[in-house]
Amino acid sequence: MRLSGVRPPRLRTAESEAAEHKVTWLELFYDLVFVVAVAQLGQRLFVNHGWTGSLGYVGLFIPLWYAWAQFTFYADRYDTNDLGQRLLAVAQMMSITLMAAAISGDKADSMAGFAAAYVLARVVLVVMYARAYRSVPVTRRLVGGYLRGFSLGGTIWLVSIWVPSPARFIVWAVGMVVDLGTPYVIRKEQAKVPLDVAHLPERFGLFTILVLGEPIAAVVTGLAHFDWESTPTTAAMLAVASASALWWLYFENAEGKVVRRRADQMKAWKPTVWIFSHLPLAVALTATGIGFEFLVSQQPDVGRWIVSLGVAATMLSMACILVATDRGEDERDRRQALVRVAAAAIALLIGVIGGAWSANWLLVAFTLLLGAQIAIDLRIIGDLLE
Repeated sequence: MRLSGVRPPRLRTAESEAAEHKVTWLELFYDLVFVVAVAQLGQRLFVNHGWTGSLGYVGLFIPLWYAWAQFTFYADRYDTNDLGQRLLAVAQMMSITLMAAAISGDKADSMAGFAAAYVLARVVLVVMYARAYRSVPVTRRLVGGYLRGFSLGGTIWLVSIWVPSPARFIVWAVGMVVDLGTPYVIRKEQAKVPLDVAHLPERFGLFTILVLGEPIAAVVTGLAHFDWESTPTTAAMLAVASASALWWLYFENAEGKVVRRRADQMKAWKPTVWIFSHLPLAVALTATGIGFEFLVSQQPDVGRWIVSLGVAATMLSMACILVATDRGEDERDRRQALVRVAAAAIALLIGVIGGAWSANWLLVAFTLLLGAQIAIDLRIIGDLLE
């Protein structure tokens, strides 16, 4: 799609060509800033991997992911790739860049900067929806709900800038509840203006690829401290194999479409589960990458638990995604989901019993666990084809 001046937003999902809605170059460029932001979150977890640091890592990941998701939902419905949208996307990228900078900061006021950057992201999103409110009358009830909810959530985050820690984080939690709850409150209107169920898997898959880059980068970082010694080099290869298995397990099952909630199915849960299961998936994959860095660096005491918890959370998230995926193969999805749940339990068991194992033996265990799931998936597919 070429740039051609300023055009009003239009409802893309109501057009005949909606089935051919592909990811735009603007969306791909927009995603680049999240590569940096996710890397900064991972580094933050690497430096402070205790319970306090881990909770902070998750707490910062949620608004970052939600900023990406809400931009994606807007683009899915209304993006026209005009001059106005491109400028707003760049403004949104600026806000995410500031969030990433705040994440990496070690000053006392860095969290106030994070809140200010998130407020900017909400302001840009509100401006986007204000354009849609004016230009697409048929969706004004939906967009009006977004404008009210996101404005209120942004205002709460704005107030948090002047609230000292740790009370600031309570205010953040309230603001996130408002932001996350807004789509639920207006779910009836959302059902009347569905998202593009062909476009969403591609967008969420691209974000998953982005996050899977963190384990690869972490392996390289962990290996950089050694002079081609056999033990860490072997560990690095095992970590890459595990990361590749995680890629396989997600994308081998990513051909399904998100279930479209119809207006007569207000209690349909699958679209919501599919979308929001990608949040813990992203959190867990990034954490797993940091765990790989510890193991490649031959620090099994720390890496064991990070990878164990990360793989377990990844498997549970994938299980939820499988159950919520609509591809006309419910038996396959159910059986594969059960395999993922079992794998999550085994990953936790490795964390419990692997205290005396070396970093490399831990990586062997995780690689075998993930590889076994691929083999079982292939067996399930083969059984159903017979």
